[in-house]
Amino acid sequence: MSDEIVTSRVLRGAKLGKLVAGQAVRGAGVTLSVVRAGEEERTARTERALAAAAEDIVTVLGSMKGLAMKAGQLLSMFDPLAVLGRTTIPPEQRERFQRKLAELYDRAPQVSFERMRAVIETDYGRPLGEIFTDFEAEPIGAASIGQVYRARLTDGRTVAVKVQYPGIDVAVRADVKNLALLMRMMRVLTPVFDDHVLFRELSTHFVAEVDYRIEAGNHRIIADMYRGHPFIRIPEVISELCTTHVLVTEFAEGAAFDEIAAMPAPVRDRVGEIVMRFYAGSMLRFRRFTGDPHPGNIVLAPDGTVVFLDFGLFKHMDDTAVEFEMDCVRAAAEYRAADLRAHLVSYGVLDAHAPATADECLRMFHEISGWLLTDADIRIPADAAPTAVFTWADPRRDYFDHWRDQRAPAEHAFARRVEYGTLALLGKLHASANWHRIAREWIYHADPHTELGLLEQQWLTEHA
Repeated sequence: MSDEIVTSRVLRGAKLGKLVAGQAVRGAGVTLSVVRAGEEERTARTERALAAAAEDIVTVLGSMKGLAMKAGQLLSMFDPLAVLGRTTIPPEQRERFQRKLAELYDRAPQVSFERMRAVIETDYGRPLGEIFTDFEAEPIGAASIGQVYRARLTDGRTVAVKVQYPGIDVAVRADVKNLALLMRMMRVLTPVFDDHVLFRELSTHFVAEVDYRIEAGNHRIIADMYRGHPFIRIPEVISELCTTHVLVTEFAEGAAFDEIAAMPAPVRDRVGEIVMRFYAGSMLRFRRFTGDPHPGNIVLAPDGTVVFLDFGLFKHMDDTAVEFEMDCVRAAAEYRAADLRAHLVSYGVLDAHAPATADECLRMFHEISGWLLTDADIRIPADAAPTAVFTWADPRRDYFDHWRDQRAPAEHAFARRVEYGTLALLGKLHASANWHRIAREWIYHADPHTELGLLEQQWLTEHA
């Protein structure tokens, strides 16, 4: 099979259209089998349909790369099975489906080393051997716009080299122009993405990702923010070797996310708290954060620190936006329904004459973010993120019609991507903590509730 990436807008649109149509037909077939078949036959048909659907999605989106592949990665973080009968699919089948989709993070169809080597040597203007004493031809990861390799510099340092797919910048811009079709695919597979501003925001930032010099700058900002941190580590950027199409950083040794998820509960709980502190804490404390929390970006180092990777999607929120987020959390946590609705109206999220009542606003917040608002130890179940997302988008809820025409500003849609992405990670870890007490450090400026919180407070004091 050719590893040439299709860059034509028309051809990429046609591939997406075929995928959308195929999944819609497959979904209808499974739904019909649920109605007509017996239990054993229904299970067998569903199993075959899910296997075929996952294979199609990984093959098509993985080979397309770009924004199309990013859409598939988003699907694997949540629950793309509504079209196939969300309430009727056995958990083990759902798990196998999502495991296959998860291949889009690090086992997607690869581009040959010869073609990727040409990208490196073109950008550097010299042979590979003049820069690296060793360069492993097999990539350690295949992402949406590039592949990652392990290499060794002439000074002996082991590095991670992310190389952009040839022609991916053209493909990404084609995907942005095909945004309506991409959104249609998301609607077919996961209705919650129907015309969601988050996807528009994502596409805007994704165009910037095709210049690795921008990502290197984002990476340096985050590395500076967390340098010397007791349990969060950001690999250093090798700035002199970063170009438009090549990004070089320190190599992060350690356990991958799926290995962490199989570790004992105390380890998973600790990593879960660190994950929350990094993604949510960066946004609420520093106003700068990465918008791509997913398993491929997390490594547990041998010394117990958690290493975070990939800063192509990077966001800065101003103080007003962050204060609005925290005002809403405080009002919801304290059951001040009228104040919560007033915040939403004054900020422009909710129309003053919208039929959504104060009590409905409060109930919606607790149903989709109860894990963060409840002052109790909570072990996050595997389905927490998709349940929250579908709760918010469930047309059977009495507040659905009241909110369907309301649109939050783009930066807050991006914040929800971080919230639900973080929740999905905690669910995959099955992590437990009093998440509300951790969040109070940022939202109420409260004293730390955990040992990690005390360590972080000491670090903040020393690095003020």
